[in-house]
Amino acid sequence: MNTTRPEDIPLAGSLAERLARGDVFAEACPSREVLRNVTSRWGVLILVALRGGTHRFSDLRRKINGISEKMLAQTLQTLEQDGFVLRVAHPVIPPHVEYSLTPVGQEVSQRVEDLADWIERSLPMILSARESAQAKSL
Repeated sequence: MNTTRPEDIPLAGSLAERLARGDVFAEACPSREVLRNVTSRWGVLILVALRGGTHRFSDLRRKINGISEKMLAQTLQTLEQDGFVLRVAHPVIPPHVEYSLTPVGQEVSQRVEDLADWIERSLPMILSARESAQAKSL
């Protein structure tokens, strides 16, 4: 497993400059898949939920209202494969599996939590813009 920390990787300019460079816009760029996994509806909610500490599968399902068992399992597996979530299975009956954030998972979860917080704070403005757009289309 690669242990290089994101802050140790030199960046070539600002985000705008890096985006203009085209890597994330390239169809085959692996960062696209990671971006999709992290910013999916369930990815964001799982990452934010795990900021509160270790959770069992059933705890996460209750906390994230509306997620199916299948989507929770798939998203946890994807986030684990990306190195953001740590899965620990305890050898007991019935099975006891716990999920927590890795150090890099802590970093990315802070960023998506900031985005989620901004959306919640800005919701009145967003809903107003949505209403205006719908009224114009009538």
